[in-house]
Amino acid sequence: MKYAKIVATGSYLPTKILTNKDLEEMVDTSDEWIIDRTGIRERHIVAENETTSDMAYHAALSALNQANMQPDEIDLIIVATSTPDSVFPSTACILQNKLGIKTNGSIDLQAACTGFIYALTTADCFIKSGMAKNILVVGSDSMSRIVDYSDRGTCILFGDGAGAVILQASDEPGVLGNEIHADGNYNSILTCDGHLYNGEIKGNPFVYMDGQAVFKLAVRSLTAVSKNLAESIGVDLAQINWIVPHQANIRILESTAKMLGCSMDKVITTVDKHGNTSAASVPLALDVAVRDGRIKAGDLVLLQGVGAGFSWGASLIRF
Repeated sequence: MKYAKIVATGSYLPTKILTNKDLEEMVDTSDEWIIDRTGIRERHIVAENETTSDMAYHAALSALNQANMQPDEIDLIIVATSTPDSVFPSTACILQNKLGIKTNGSIDLQAACTGFIYALTTADCFIKSGMAKNILVVGSDSMSRIVDYSDRGTCILFGDGAGAVILQASDEPGVLGNEIHADGNYNSILTCDGHLYNGEIKGNPFVYMDGQAVFKLAVRSLTAVSKNLAESIGVDLAQINWIVPHQANIRILESTAKMLGCSMDKVITTVDKHGNTSAASVPLALDVAVRDGRIKAGDLVLLQGVGAGFSWGASLIRF
């Protein structure tokens, strides 16, 4: 049996930084208030001429360089995004062209902030079935383009960025298991329902969030899926070296860790540096921890995602 193993990580953040102090000039809020409730100090914002596929391209190159691989060695591209370059073609196909790859499979996957976990799960299935050997999985989102900067409840949270991993077929266990869920009954608590209709935008083109409802459901869902996944694989939560959660809000991270009985010392936290980058946040945080040496070969790592849908999931990885 072949396993899917993460052999490289990569990430990219736009040059422009929007700090809490900057937001004080734009909306009724304060640096202290934002830090206390979210843990966020700054977020990166795409340039006017920069796209979701541009960020994905830079993150992909970073991962390819780390793996010492050429783009044409990739036989499938999966891009998780809620903010594609266009309705169609897919951002994955645009990324494929930028990388100079020909005719491999390239698809977008939309599961909002859980997108990277869904994409990783999909890639794992492709490798275990024998349909692919080297898969590029990218989470990339330009959240600033769907944020209303007069809404202090949401504009303080979101930023832009991209993260990537390369999964490779291996005889050694890598991805030990995945678990994904969704409950559309909660589709209204976190939404951006604007869409094109006869040349016009119908619905709200900006993010709407019921913060209290999202918080409660996120903590409950992440706790349950993490426990279920570990139990199904036969792993004690105490054996996990690192948890890499969706970087949404420091309070969600802290509350989930407490429910799991895990010290925050085991939780990779980068939300202060880039805010909520949706599908990019898990691979961004993962890349930081791999490159600074915290995550090492042999470590057991739990990835967690939660977002609109309402969707959630987790993956357990042996590095």
